Amino acid sequence: MPTSSGSGSPGDTPDHAPDHTPEVKSWAIFLTGGSLAAHWRLTAPHYGSLRLRGVWHDEGVSHIVTVGAAQLGPVQREHTRHDVVERLVDLLRQGAAHGCDLVVYPELALTTFFPRWFVDDIREFDHFYERAMPNPATQPLFDEAKRLGIGFCLGYALLDGEGRRWNVQTLVERDGRQVATFKKVHIPGHEHHEPDRPFQHAERYYFEPSPEGFGVWRAFGGLVGMMICNDRRWPETYREMGLQGVELILCGYNTPLHYVPDPSQDILQGFHNSLVMQSGAYQNGTWVVGVAKGGVEEGVDSLGQSCIVAPSGQIVAQAYTTDDELLVARCDLDWCAKYKDTLFDFARYRRPEVYGRITGQRGVIEPP
Repeated sequence: MPTSSGSGSPGDTPDHAPDHTPEVKSWAIFLTGGSLAAHWRLTAPHYGSLRLRGVWHDEGVSHIVTVGAAQLGPVQREHTRHDVVERLVDLLRQGAAHGCDLVVYPELALTTFFPRWFVDDIREFDHFYERAMPNPATQPLFDEAKRLGIGFCLGYALLDGEGRRWNVQTLVERDGRQVATFKKVHIPGHEHHEPDRPFQHAERYYFEPSPEGFGVWRAFGGLVGMMICNDRRWPETYREMGLQGVELILCGYNTPLHYVPDPSQDILQGFHNSLVMQSGAYQNGTWVVGVAKGGVEEGVDSLGQSCIVAPSGQIVAQAYTTDDELLVARCDLDWCAKYKDTLFDFARYRRPEVYGRITGQRGVIEPP
């Protein structure tokens, strides 16, 4: 496990049980965008750092959901599900210590990011998929969450009873009830082996795109939606949920720093990551929680920079490591109305009658 300075690897075992009580490092209070915000910076021994930020409106607080963004450091191929679930439970307990209602984990949290390899017989990778949720390996997470009264959102690969393969997130309420399982819509990468690549990105080989689209569910006292990794790059994702009144969007991701098709974008990975989530939050008046599995995993360096974005588009909490790290924000769902009822009053200002190309056309058709 990483130390507070970020050393070590996720599979290391400390010489003694970690002290999960963070040490307060700094405190500041400031005004931003008409809202009063307080920021605490904390460090959690053995599991990277943890930061807590509370946001209050000047009108008072209501409909608060305290959310923990539980970033993971690398999960190597030799790490077992037992190893990973121990880390998830540790982050969950840190969230409990700071009053979280909900803890959000990354995409494909239980295993290494296996689409970086290609196998001719896909069944050779069946062990990377879950057949059911919960299962014996993940039951300790479900049990501990229910005991603590905390909900969570978990990303994993699913092989269903019909033999179909999905990249999914399951949302679980504080009482242990499974609210929904969302299937990734926008599958990136390639379907065939590309041997000239330094690593594969064969998601389109290992997963089907969801035929179900983007739902929104009543949970945690508000309207909650989900998206996975590449979904966050598409404005249609946010607007589909925005039109259902979404107030909180949960997103896990694995994003390699090296973008093979166009390496000139490598230096912009962090900028693009925050850009799409900030704009999606602002244009739809919703909170967005983006959670990474980052660091060097099987030789591939991936982005961290997990963040929690307010309906104003402002980042209110962001990770500073690529280790296991917990960000905590008090998310006032009433803040969403400041944007939904003004600039982005859809019923008043939208013009769907002139948006026909968005649903009627897939690729680019240039004018004559």
